[in-house]
Amino acid sequence: MTIYDISEKAGVSIATVSRVLNDSGKVSEMTRKKVLDVIQQYGYTPNAFARGLGLNTMKTIGIMCADSSDLYLAKGIYHIEQKLRANGYDSILCCTGYELESRAAAMNLLITKKVDGIILVGSNFIYEKESDNRYIADAATQLPVMLLNGALDAPNVYSVVSDDYASMYSATLQMIESGVKDIVYFYNSTSYSGMRKLAGYRAAMKEQMIDREPLEQFYRGSHEDIHAMTEHLKKLHDDGLKFRGVIAADDTLALAAVKYAREKKYRIPEDFSILGYNNSMLANCCDPELTSIDNKLEILCQHLIFTLMGILAGREMPKKTIFSGEIVKRGTTR
Repeated sequence: MTIYDISEKAGVSIATVSRVLNDSGKVSEMTRKKVLDVIQQYGYTPNAFARGLGLNTMKTIGIMCADSSDLYLAKGIYHIEQKLRANGYDSILCCTGYELESRAAAMNLLITKKVDGIILVGSNFIYEKESDNRYIADAATQLPVMLLNGALDAPNVYSVVSDDYASMYSATLQMIESGVKDIVYFYNSTSYSGMRKLAGYRAAMKEQMIDREPLEQFYRGSHEDIHAMTEHLKKLHDDGLKFRGVIAADDTLALAAVKYAREKKYRIPEDFSILGYNNSMLANCCDPELTSIDNKLEILCQHLIFTLMGILAGREMPKKTIFSGEIVKRGTTR
């Protein structure tokens, strides 16, 4: 038994059957009863595709992320799926990795699945080279594309971002004003968000006339290898770089800084200050607990889904929305 059989036996169109299955109000009670009687008689169970016929919607959103083992991305996916479900939508998740070719292939796959929109979780989907972002702009000619904490100026592409520049600028100034000037900026991403954070740090250091170039440290290893991150900081010390503070681009890097300070027997925060980013569960997993920037991930996700629902309902929605982060002070800063 298919939706076509239901249509034939009830003597109505496929679109009418679909409206009944989707509980649309645009069907008379007599017609609705006729369709439901056939469904009950034959024990029909509608599938996702059948529900979409005639209404031009599968009630499904595609989600793309680079790596769902990343704490920030995983939390973002969780919030997005919860809010989609609350709005009556299912989701399809693609973990793409970081290669452009695999991302373009995932985008095309989701389009063939007839999803109603695509959400890109994380700013690493945006490339510096304009032509590398063509896969996003091309997809947006067919359906809305939503960017979580990334930005791209293209038709039918919508961005919800945290003001990473302002958050990092403010955090750096606060650490300097507390008496710590030799601050290593420890980062591991050159994504849109990553570069905004770096720019905020640079602006604050420049304003205070502090030479920041030797203090900018890029970590190239696994985001799960805290031991390797700690070794990176130890090598800086062994090579003669003097620093009494670390501002990290995420909480994992900041935990490595806590581990480094402990191994050097520094008192935290009296001798050594540390600040992380994302205000993840890791902020409570060290002693003392980690000062971290809360970039309001749940609020970002909530507004992103609100924007997407508005777009799908035919309303005009803002192309870009920016939220401010907040420094959550704990025990690793003065």
